[in-house]
Amino acid sequence: MSTYQVIEGMIDLPRGFKATGISCGLKKGEGALDLGLIISEVPAAAAAVYTTNMFQAAPLKVTRESIEKEQKIQAVVVNSGNANACTGEQGIEDAKTMGNLVGELFSIPNYYVAVASTGVIGQHLPMDRVQQGIRQLPNHLTEDSGENFSLSIMTTDLIPKKVCVELLIDGEKVTISGTAKGSGMIHPNMATMLGFLTTDAHIDAAFLYNSLKRATDETFNMITVDGDTSTNDMVLVLANGLANNQALDENHSQAEEFYAAFLYVMQELAKKIARDGEGATKLVEVKVQSAATQEDARKVAKAVIGSNLVKTAVYGADANWGRIICAVGYSGVNIDPEKVSVSLGNQQVVEGGFPIPFSEEEATRYLQGEKVDIEIHLNQGDGTAIAWGCDLTYDYIKINASYRT
Repeated sequence: MSTYQVIEGMIDLPRGFKATGISCGLKKGEGALDLGLIISEVPAAAAAVYTTNMFQAAPLKVTRESIEKEQKIQAVVVNSGNANACTGEQGIEDAKTMGNLVGELFSIPNYYVAVASTGVIGQHLPMDRVQQGIRQLPNHLTEDSGENFSLSIMTTDLIPKKVCVELLIDGEKVTISGTAKGSGMIHPNMATMLGFLTTDAHIDAAFLYNSLKRATDETFNMITVDGDTSTNDMVLVLANGLANNQALDENHSQAEEFYAAFLYVMQELAKKIARDGEGATKLVEVKVQSAATQEDARKVAKAVIGSNLVKTAVYGADANWGRIICAVGYSGVNIDPEKVSVSLGNQQVVEGGFPIPFSEEEATRYLQGEKVDIEIHLNQGDGTAIAWGCDLTYDYIKINASYRT
């Protein structure tokens, strides 16, 4: 039974946090929000995970350096519309300038400021607009400006993505809130996505990082839209301790209760990103059970969810089970083909590696829905994993063929 409660709230709901977003002219469209800020009343324990792409954008390098200094962050400044990636030393200086200016405005050390960017790669930031925008941010911090932060980090996203839960730790109410952006260039092992989580929990920095890394492997590293991994991806969590619970660490009696709530927030954000894939019409969930190991289950789930042939079949509502077992077969996992079974929703289509009779009409009707579940049993052990993705549509090509124009 869950000990946390899902509630309505924005990234600024946990005690001591404020957030906002404004327009500074980086994104197309007059008044489009493209510059955001999260700030805590006090320095917060911080942890982050970053893209695996070898081309890492300047803001990631600056943020990593800041967190490594004291494992604390008090403010986060984010721009969309320009990735500040592949921009050399100028890009590093621009990212530092963003952090330094926020530090000056709020009288906090510059190494307590994290910086993030998302958008077009290879273009220098128009720093006159960015700096002018940053100077306006303090005037836009209000009690109800948190949603503007979620809007300001979007690029091709159709909707803002937010999740909030609360639970009791040591009798104290603890809130965990998250928001993310991501729609295309999404692939396991971090993709063109930014995720931000805030909590007022008092938490040990090492436990916070371990929780983030563990949850990332189960959530953001298990989604795909199009197989591309970007240069700017980061998930950042801040815990400012204002809930006054006893410090959470691996020995705390409620450590797993906190982690379950934390995992839920990240999992829901990951699913929202997958569902909002560029041009997508359906959320696809692939559950692999009875693999020899959890890692084997993850590999198979990722192979199936990442298959363009599977994704297009789902779009076309075609119960083409052959594409699913094909992906299972090339996943790199040593399986026994004669033990594999596959189901689409509650309709089994493969048993023992061979097709079994099923209703094509019922399968088509099921695949026309907005959520498609594919379940695969390998019958080799206890390993299990879930991956999320979306269908691949004509609109995906339209969006990405004209992304810069």
